[in-house]
Amino acid sequence: MPSNRIGRINEEIQRELSDLIRNLKDPRVQKTMVSVTRVETTADLRYAKVHVSVYEKEVAKEVLKGLKSSGGYLRHELANRLSLRHTPELVWAEDHSITYGARILDILSKLDIPEADDELPDEGVDE
Repeated sequence: MPSNRIGRINEEIQRELSDLIRNLKDPRVQKTMVSVTRVETTADLRYAKVHVSVYEKEVAKEVLKGLKSSGGYLRHELANRLSLRHTPELVWAEDHSITYGARILDILSKLDIPEADDELPDEGVDE
């Protein structure tokens, strides 16, 4: 489990990367909506695994290639915005949790579950 300090650093990196990606000029990244869902930084702050969710799944691989090629620029900008001894190297990973959650929601909505009555039955209650 990450320490409180690492957790704060993860949140700060996530916030800054979200802002930087929004303003990135790489056409592969501008094609669709990209959101940073989670950041996991190692304890020595050398690496940060950045989980991104891509709205259009067809272009997800191209978006990841664009983010990897822009990694040096993003790392440099992170170093300017954050006061850390070491700016972590960014490792990009696609996050499928939103798609997975939507699939589960779809499955649940298709279930035929009768609605429960608001009142509970009086079982064995003597008056």
